[in-house]
Amino acid sequence: MLGVIAATATATATAALAAPAVGLFAHRAVRRAANARLMRIETPGGIDEQGFVRIGGIEQWISVRGEDRANPVLLEIHGGPGAANSPYGARTRSWERHFTLVRWDMRGAGLTFAHGGREGQGADGGGIGFERLYADALEVTHHIRERLGVERVVLMPSSFGTVFGLRLARSHPELYSAYVGTDQNVQEAGRDTSAYDATLERLRAAGKAKDVARVEAMGPDPRRWSPAQRSSYDKLCAGSDPLTLETVKKVVLGSMWLSPLYSLKHIAAYFKAQAFSESVTTGTGRFDDWADGTHFQVPFFVFQGAEDVITPAARAKAYFDAVEAPVKAFALIEGASHFASFRDPERFLELLLTHVRPALAPDRPVTA
Repeated sequence: MLGVIAATATATATAALAAPAVGLFAHRAVRRAANARLMRIETPGGIDEQGFVRIGGIEQWISVRGEDRANPVLLEIHGGPGAANSPYGARTRSWERHFTLVRWDMRGAGLTFAHGGREGQGADGGGIGFERLYADALEVTHHIRERLGVERVVLMPSSFGTVFGLRLARSHPELYSAYVGTDQNVQEAGRDTSAYDATLERLRAAGKAKDVARVEAMGPDPRRWSPAQRSSYDKLCAGSDPLTLETVKKVVLGSMWLSPLYSLKHIAAYFKAQAFSESVTTGTGRFDDWADGTHFQVPFFVFQGAEDVITPAARAKAYFDAVEAPVKAFALIEGASHFASFRDPERFLELLLTHVRPALAPDRPVTA
């Protein structure tokens, strides 16, 4: 998603500069202050901890928020690579009435990248790999279990984060009480070309001959794509769909612009982080979720945007249908493409309360 978010940000910034600067920033200040008030947690049993924790040898930003510590714990694994979820606090405020929400900006993403810069990501200024982030995710899991005194947490990955999430849930059912995927990515080692074919159709219909030639030259097999080609494809796939493009502008960029956590320097760092994190996808095109297994020992849920062009709902549903799990449910979020949980956070919360929460066993304290 690097290409389309960055390109949309540039276009949005250009349009914004055409407006009177004083009025623009005054409006931003008022909205950010209102969101800061919205984000206050003042309940006696609540928790609001936001800061940096040493994970994998570097300082990484983790937020732990909820109105009642007795509520189930949701651990997000964000997508991208590098597309941190830290800007979405105001949009998902209602989730924190029913769950303790753990929001983690990965190494090379969001506030973690802004805090340490390229040199502070533990990669000698170079790129970072999938295995390093997977190990970080496990360490974050253990940290949260210990900090909150719970045996297991609900794993809630989105988009590229689901590539981590499926592997975590399959390998460590002792750590997770349920799997809740959204913008669900299914790695198929190049067999399913439906999203690629649909992208070409949209580009041809729009008369984008140069973009069509670029995508055709890449070919349909992501195993052959470089990280730069994957980023270029994401830009063309998402940018050719009006609903996805609108969501990026209003939900992604709008949340970042109005977040109390994000100064203008943090916003600039967000895009630098995405470019830095491109290399995470290296080799993941060879992953095969079907071959790795469809048996899960934890409740398994997928809540997908009905009109998602990046991770199509039909592909997610086909994988879901093959999954064996103690409890499972699949639901579409109508009127949503990618970023479905943030475009319609109240519908997503309804699905969490209807399907996920009843499937959770009571938390037991962690024993030494």
